[in-house]
Amino acid sequence: MADFNQVAEAFVKFYYETFDSNRQNLTPLYREGSMLTFEGQQFSGANAITEKLVSLPFQKVAHRISTIDAQPSNASGTILVSVTGQLLVDEEQNPQMFSQTFHLVPEGGSYWVFNDIFRLNYA
Repeated sequence: MADFNQVAEAFVKFYYETFDSNRQNLTPLYREGSMLTFEGQQFSGANAITEKLVSLPFQKVAHRISTIDAQPSNASGTILVSVTGQLLVDEEQNPQMFSQTFHLVPEGGSYWVFNDIFRLNYA
């Protein structure tokens, strides 16, 4: 079994680099059984999730990761990943705090996202 912390760190690096450069390229990380909860709105399936991410109302985005926590989720090798950080959109100077949780499922030497929960954090 792969080291879940290494998997989580590699996944988070890939996910946010891809999100920041071309959100459309995140589609292969999701399956038809995947679900995204984005600020309380739920989206099911890879196409609906990608449509939501691509339709977000900004052109440029940069994620700054503060923490990554991971745990093995069950005996079949799934991994729960919790991320916190800051994001800057477009020309905004004040970053927004966010948290995001992923439930990753192993498949053929890689992982896909079964659950994805995103929330902005307000003081």
